[in-house]
This record gives sequence, C-alpha cells and structure tokens, in this order.
Amino acid sequence: MSPILLIVDDEKPTRDGLRMALDETFDVYVAADLTQAREVLKSENVDLLLTDLRLGAESGMDLIEEALALPKPPVAVMMTAYGSVDTAVEAMRRGAFHFVTKPLNLDEVENLLQKAARTRKLEKQNIELKTENVRLRKKSSQAPSGLDRILGKSDAIRRVTEMVEQVAATRATVLIEGESGTGKELVAHALHDLSGRPAEKFVIVNCAALSPQLLESELFGHEKGAFTGASQRRIGRFEQAHGGTLVLDEIGEIDPATQVKLLRVLSERSVERVGSNTPIEVDVRLVAATNKSLRQLVADGEFREDLFFRLNVLKIDMPPLRSRPEDIVLLANAFLTEFAEENSRPIKPLADDALAVVRNYPWPGNVRELRTAMEHGVILSNTDQIEARHLPGFVLGQENGFPIPSDEQIGVEKNLAPHAELNLHALESDAIQRALRQTDGNKTKAASLLGISRRTLQRKLSESPSHDSKTL
Repeated sequence: MSPILLIVDDEKPTRDGLRMALDETFDVYVAADLTQAREVLKSENVDLLLTDLRLGAESGMDLIEEALALPKPPVAVMMTAYGSVDTAVEAMRRGAFHFVTKPLNLDEVENLLQKAARTRKLEKQNIELKTENVRLRKKSSQAPSGLDRILGKSDAIRRVTEMVEQVAATRATVLIEGESGTGKELVAHALHDLSGRPAEKFVIVNCAALSPQLLESELFGHEKGAFTGASQRRIGRFEQAHGGTLVLDEIGEIDPATQVKLLRVLSERSVERVGSNTPIEVDVRLVAATNKSLRQLVADGEFREDLFFRLNVLKIDMPPLRSRPEDIVLLANAFLTEFAEENSRPIKPLADDALAVVRNYPWPGNVRELRTAMEHGVILSNTDQIEARHLPGFVLGQENGFPIPSDEQIGVEKNLAPHAELNLHALESDAIQRALRQTDGNKTKAASLLGISRRTLQRKLSESPSHDSKTL
C-alpha cells in the first residue's frame, strides 16, 4: 500500500498541482483548511502531512501540533512562502520533520516526502518490534514452557500445536519426524511440559553421536567390569529418566542389535544393564525424533518393522520452514529481539532488502539456520536497521556463488502466493546441484557449503525426481 499523504493549502492551484505531481507515489488527500484537515486525520490513518504555514486566518503550526498529538501521528512537513530561520526553528520545535519554502521544487518535495515515508515506516516497525518485545518479555518472565516454545501462526504449525495439546497428557510413545532444524526438540520439550509431570526429568540422547557399544551402555547402563574400561557401574538414560520423559533423537541411526534391545524395553517396561541379567522397571514417557522417514527405512530393510510400530503410536510431522512462509518474518523478529537483548544491542527491524532476502531464501537448515542468520545480523548491524549486507554470506549466496533470485525469477509474489512452496523446492534443488558441481560431486563438501548434514543432503537427493546418481 502507498503511504497516505494529506496536503493542506488554502490555494486551490497549489493543492491540485501537488496532488497531480504526487498521486502516483502516494495515496493523496487534500484539505483547504483546518476543519477539512481534521476530518481527514480523524477518518484516515495518515502517514504524511504536508501543510502550508498560512491557512487564511489559521496556522499550519497548530495543525502540526494537533496531528502529532494523535495516537498514530503522521510525519509532518511545513511549507510556506514566508520562509525564515525563526519559522523553520519553530516548525521543528513543534515536531515537523522538515521545512520547505515556496515556490516549490516538486522533485525536491517528492524526495523529501519519500524520505519522510521511510522514516514513518521505520517508526512503525520499531513500534511493532517494541510491542512484540514487551509480549515476549512477559512470556519469558519465566522460561518458555508448553506451547509457548513453538512460535508460528501458519496452518502447518497450528496442526503441530493442536497435536501436542491432544497427546501430551497421555502416556503413549510419540514419534516426531521432520528435517533437521525444524524444532523437533522444542516439540519434545512441549510434550514434557504438558505431560502432567513437568517437574520430573527430561533426558535427551542423540543416537547418531554414539557408536553401537557406547549407545547401548548410554541407554541401558552397565555393571562394573561389563567390558574393558567399565571401571564402575553406570546408570543408563532410561533409569535416569524414570518418572519423566526420555527423548531418543535421530532414532533412525541406531544399529540392529540396539533396536532389538530397545524393542524389549518398550514391550516389558524394564531394562537390563550391560553385564547384568536383572531387570529394572522403568516408568518413562518415550519420545523418538528423526529427520528420516522411519517407514521408508523399514521398507529399505534398515529398521525393524515391529519397533517402528511401537514407536509410531502417535506421530507429529514437523513442517520445513519453506512450507510455512508466513512464519518466517515472525520467527526472524523473535530471534532479533532475543539476540539484541542477549548482546546488549538495540532492537532493530529488518530493512526492505533484508526482508526480501529472508522471504526468498529457501532455508534448507530451517529454523536453526534462520536463527543463526538473525544472530549474525544483530552482531554486524551498525545502522538503525538490519540490512541485507549484514546477513551472513550463505543467505546472500555470496559464499557459494548462489545468487538469490528476485520475486519475478522464482514466481513468488510479495505476499508469497500459495504456489511458493513448489518454487522454493525448485530453488533448493538448484542450490544443491550447484553445490555438487562446485565441489566436483563431493557430498560431504557440498553439504558443508549448504549448511546441512551429509545425511540430510543424501535424503534430499534421494527425494529429488531429477536426481541421477551417475552424474554425481
């Protein structure tokens, strides 16, 4: 929408001339006196006020003062044929943005009003950020809990929160599937917070980070002397989480032998430490998370079907950030507020060029990648806004030579049309192919360039209908 401009002048030729000159840039209203001007100010949310100093027996100074006292005041510019230093000082003292003298230079007036419009937009963004900051402060007076952990207003994220509300209070096992960085751990935390026993322990194990022998000992514990290096008894994570919630992250990475033992634990609700045959009962709410499709792993013979059925009692699918474009700016603003406070920096809005980049970038690393980019912007910004040049190179396409296309190039309207997800999939696929070409087909290096794991890259390649392994 164009900024709303109110022109107030008691000379009709001046009003009409300004309206004709500025009508393409602004949504123009005109008034001949204070009475008409007040009616417009009352009925419209005026962004810019351009008023003459002399309005018959009335004064434009009074109008500026009244306008600036409104709940949402416009940016005011004074014009007069009676220019003087004293008049300019008085206009500025009453809050005018600037001062121009007649006869008017229309190009100069238009440039001045466009600058005032940018100031108005920045003021609005700062007010919105401050309002959001107050809201977040209230929410964070205590550590975020429950559904407060999950930010978003999209239908995709609403379905997640509704599912969390439905299943949290049950004792059933929950499987959370979604790409890396989508917020699976936050959902697991929310399930625990709303489980009816939030004061009990919340334990997370990253199954992909441990070898099979270490993972078995980590999950089930071991007795002293059970294997070389077992110098003392160790309590496993199942026992540690007794009465609370145990999260098995990257569940798709566990080896077949551990899958068998995990199935037995889920069936019998007890564990046996490595080196012992004595069962130990455990009362644990199990949440499993993975960035793979367990059903596909079963089909590929890499995951036990009976264990899959045990884990897949209740399933929550975490949407990738590209499928919830309406949440991107909301999340970005929340991260800007968080990192500004954390680093004792002023809270700044994203400039227009940064907003365009943030909206058009496919975010292969999802919310985690967006969070990193906003922290980078907060730290490097040295202006009153966070501009595109303050964002990290991987978002701008500078580090890898991947230019960020315009809205027209990827067919996405400024309001992100319903087909945006399809276009972003194509953009992501193009970025992957460029990374592979740049690294001569080395998937590890390509994944590093893209800011994702090699496993995620491999999965994305396998999901791409155009992928041909012979070309890699």
